Amino acid sequence: MDSRTAAHVLNQIGSLLELTGAPRFNARAYQKASRAILAIGTEDLGPILRSGELRKTPNVGPATIAVIEDLIENGESSLLTRLSGSTPAGLIQMARVPGLGIAKVRIIHSELGIETLEQLEEAARDGRLAGIKGFGPKTAERVVSGIGFARDSGRRTLYHRGLLEATVLREGILRHPDVIDAFIAGTVRRHLEIIGDIEIVAVCREDPATVAHSFTQAQSVKEAVEQGDRVSIQFVDDTRLDLWCTTEADAAITLWRATGSSAHLLQAETHATAQGFTLSGSHLLDCKGRKVRLTSEKAFFEMIGLDDIPAELREGMGEIEAAAAGTLPDLITSEDIKGALHCHSRWSDGAATIEEMAHAAKARGWKYVGITDHSQAAFYAGGMKPDKVKRQHDEIDELNTRLKGFRVLKGIECDILTEGKLDYDDDTLDTFDYIVGSVHSQFKMSEEAMTQRVLSAMDDPRLTILGHATGRLLLSRQGYAIDIDAVLEKALENGTVLELNCDPHRMDLDWRYVREAKEKGIMIEIGPDAHSERELDNVESGVGMARKAWLTAADVLNTRTASQVLKLARTKRR
Repeated sequence: MDSRTAAHVLNQIGSLLELTGAPRFNARAYQKASRAILAIGTEDLGPILRSGELRKTPNVGPATIAVIEDLIENGESSLLTRLSGSTPAGLIQMARVPGLGIAKVRIIHSELGIETLEQLEEAARDGRLAGIKGFGPKTAERVVSGIGFARDSGRRTLYHRGLLEATVLREGILRHPDVIDAFIAGTVRRHLEIIGDIEIVAVCREDPATVAHSFTQAQSVKEAVEQGDRVSIQFVDDTRLDLWCTTEADAAITLWRATGSSAHLLQAETHATAQGFTLSGSHLLDCKGRKVRLTSEKAFFEMIGLDDIPAELREGMGEIEAAAAGTLPDLITSEDIKGALHCHSRWSDGAATIEEMAHAAKARGWKYVGITDHSQAAFYAGGMKPDKVKRQHDEIDELNTRLKGFRVLKGIECDILTEGKLDYDDDTLDTFDYIVGSVHSQFKMSEEAMTQRVLSAMDDPRLTILGHATGRLLLSRQGYAIDIDAVLEKALENGTVLELNCDPHRMDLDWRYVREAKEKGIMIEIGPDAHSERELDNVESGVGMARKAWLTAADVLNTRTASQVLKLARTKRR
C-alpha cells in the first residue's frame, strides 16, 4: 500500500466523519494523519509498519494504524466503506463550495435532501436554498458563484500546498533506480500564487520513455496519458503530475521548457532565432543545424545572448528584453529580510505570546518583530481597547529590557472604518511605533465608496502600511471592488507603504500590482500576517512572490533595520 493512496483514504474518512456529525477533533485527527502519511512518500508502507517506525510518526495514532493495516491486508478500508455507504459521495464535493462548509452542507442535506452539486445549483437558483432558515438570498448567490470552484477542486491549489505536493512527488521520483536527479518546474518553480498541475523534470540514466512509462504503473495512479518521454498522471486524490523524463545532455532545455510560461518560451525562441539559433524539442541547434552542448539553463541563456533569467520572472513580461540589455534586477533573497512587521499574539487572535514570537523571529536570524494585534473594532478577533493597548505596550517595554540584539516594535493592525477613519482616538494612535491599516468589514461597498474609504485612511499620516489592500482570499473570495490605480497614486503621493501580505491564502497585493508599485517607486512591506510562530515562515513565500514582482532588497521595508523602519514611520507623520 503506497502512502498517497493511504493518505487519500484517511482524508476521506476525516471528511465523512465530519459530515456525519462526529466530534470535530476526531475528524481532524484523520486529516492530520493523512498529511503525515503523504509526507512519508513511499510506495510501500508495509515495511515501516512492520518495523514499528510508522507508529513513531507524529499525528499517526492507533486509529490511523488500524486503517493502514486494513488497507495492506485487504486492499480497502472497512471504515471508509461503512462511512461511504451511509453518506452520499456528492456531499464532500458540496462542502468545497466557498462559504458552505460541513455544518451547512448537513443542514442542506437534511432540509432539502440535496446530494450533488447539480441539485445544489438548482436549489440555489430556484429559491429553495434561500428559504432555509439562516441562509437567505446572499448565501444562495455566493453558492452559485462558488460551484465552479468546487467542480474545479483538485485541479488548482494554493502555492504552499503545491510546493509541498511537488516536494513529495520529487522525492518519490528520486527513488527510481534509473533517475539521476529531479527538478521541480512549472508554476511552482515560477512561484505563482495558484498552482495547477505539478511539473517535474527527471534526469534519467536509461531510455527516458521507459522510465516515464514506469511511473504510470504506480498503485496510486487513476489515469495517465503517455507521450513518449513525457507523461501526464492523475492520482487517486486528483493531484496531477506532468513528468518530463530526459537525459543529462538534454536536461537544460527540458527544464527550461517545463518551467517557462508559454509567452516566455515563445519570446525566448524568437530571440534565439534572431541570434542564429533554432530550438528543436530539447535541443538548441546552431546556424549549421548542429546540436549545441549545454550544461545548464544559465549556459543556454548565455549562448543566445541573454543574462541568466530567474525562474520567477519567466512570464513573458519584459524579462527577455531586460536580459538582453543586461538590466535584470538583483532580486531580493530571504537573507535580505531583517524582521517582520505584521504579526499577531495572544493579545488578540494569535496562538503565541509576544515573547514566543520574538524568540521565534530571532531564531530565524531577524533583528526585530513588530506586533500588530487587532484594533477594537475587530471584536471577533479579540480586538484591543485602549486600556489593553497600554498593558501590551508595558509588556513590550519590559521584554525589550531583557532581549539582547533584538527589538519588539509596537504596531497595530488598525481597522479602516467605513468612513475612512482609523479605529482609535488620536491619543491612542500616537502611542504606536507604526500602524498597519486594513479593511475587515463591509466588503460589499461600491468601488467608489471603498476606494474613498481607503484613500481617506491613507491620508492619515500615522498610517504607515496599507495591509492586504484588496481583501482577496485565493480560491475562496474575490477582493472587494477598489480602484488600485488610485491607491498606487495615493501611496506615491504621501509615502504610504503597501503590504505584500504573504499569508498563503491572501498574497495581497497581487504580484502584478506589486510590480506596478515598484515601477512607480512605492515601498513594499512583506508581511507574514503570522498568528503563530510557525506562520513567520510565510515570509519565505512572500520573498518568492516579491521576486516574481521584480523587487530588490531596496524596494522592501523590512530589509531595513528597526531604527530605519521607525524613522520612516516618524517621517511620514510630520
